[in-house]
Amino acid sequence: MNHRTLLRNAQCIFTGLAGAPARSSATDLRIEGGVIRELGRGLAPLEGEQLLDASGCVVYPGWVNTHHHLFQSLLKGVPAGIDLTLSPWLQAVPFAYRRGFDEKRLRLAARIGLVELLRSGCTTVADHHYLFQAGASEDAAALLFEEAGALGLRFMLLRGGATVTRKLEDSDRLVQPPETLEQMLAAVEQTAARFHQRGPRARQRVAMAPTSVHVSLPREQLKDVARAARAMGLPLHSHMSESVAYAEYCREVHGCLPIEYLADNEWLGPDVWLAHLVHLTPGEMQLLGSSRTGIAHCPQSNARLADGIAPAPALEKLGVRVSMGVDGAASNEAADMISELHFAWLLHRAHAGAQARPRPEGQGEAGADAVTVEQIVHWASAGGAQVLGFEGVGTLQPGQAADLAVYRLDDPRYFGLHDPAIGPIASGGRPCLRWLLCDGAIVVDDDQIPGLDLRQLQAQAQAAVKALMQAS
Repeated sequence: MNHRTLLRNAQCIFTGLAGAPARSSATDLRIEGGVIRELGRGLAPLEGEQLLDASGCVVYPGWVNTHHHLFQSLLKGVPAGIDLTLSPWLQAVPFAYRRGFDEKRLRLAARIGLVELLRSGCTTVADHHYLFQAGASEDAAALLFEEAGALGLRFMLLRGGATVTRKLEDSDRLVQPPETLEQMLAAVEQTAARFHQRGPRARQRVAMAPTSVHVSLPREQLKDVARAARAMGLPLHSHMSESVAYAEYCREVHGCLPIEYLADNEWLGPDVWLAHLVHLTPGEMQLLGSSRTGIAHCPQSNARLADGIAPAPALEKLGVRVSMGVDGAASNEAADMISELHFAWLLHRAHAGAQARPRPEGQGEAGADAVTVEQIVHWASAGGAQVLGFEGVGTLQPGQAADLAVYRLDDPRYFGLHDPAIGPIASGGRPCLRWLLCDGAIVVDDDQIPGLDLRQLQAQAQAAVKALMQAS
């Protein structure tokens, strides 16, 4: 049966498109077979059509999260790492606890993270999972796809891992046996054959994603990995330039800057996106822009770890494709898209304003237009889908997948808004999610996920955290 739905009477519809088309003049949206067929005003219901009354609500595209570490959903606020910068934090938190993630805990952590994202209006998740090592028994890739599928989400596995042990891990307590290059490439090929989908409105995808490419692979393997991924038709992803330590390492070991290192080894291009990109020289920014490489912008994690602020608006002007990621919950204790986007909207304005200088030596007050709500929405929807390679996803227009969030602004924080459309981004908080649709199917209904017992999930999380703490 070709199911049809008519959403009516919305106060505003954000499309996810850039520029003037960012807001639609429509109030109604018709869905058929999981695809948006029509937008308009006063659309007449068709026989047998499901009706959703969006009166008092605003409609946004479903968010596309382009960089996460779902296993970290059980590592929020670890005291040993709460006030550390990136390198010591890695040792104190994810490296210290990763041995505790058996299949049961990984499944629970993934479920918690995916539920948190769903409740913020996210419909597409890319998880950079790097707990792959020689001799691992559980099929983590299958587990993650299964959990996302059970919740009705689009999911992309960013298949991490390493073929060398990095200096930060080189101790009996932290070491994790690396894979060989042959093991890594064979595993990625098998995972892609099983899960990677192509064409419009795919629900599952895979990327080749060595964890931090400048330290996870020896130099002689970089081109081999990039060429193998492209031969499989898979995009490339990694962490890059998150902290000043990246530049220090690349200068000392490789004799160049991080982005120069990638450029020399076939790791830039429109099929590549990199998480963080905080510390960049003007020359590196030009390399990223001219190659049309993408960024997964993770501002809350970068602030939490004192990494700094990625120059996302400037990168976009140079041609870099900008998307949004929440990063892992171990460095972002509220790993949801609404809080991420609210913070990004404020952060870039504050950063621009901090650079303003008084007259006559400067231009006076400036920076309040550094980023707009429409721009943030575009980064987090269409921008994300483009970076991940999900065709037909990310915008609300005819022919596109019906991935959309309907927010009800009935909390006092949204009262008094002259432009209710901007409420979810500008006012922050978590607006009530009247409906969340993915491929036209309702996956959140009146702020509830069908079949999910949140109190039970909370109890399971508390028990898992207690066990992890006792074992550490």
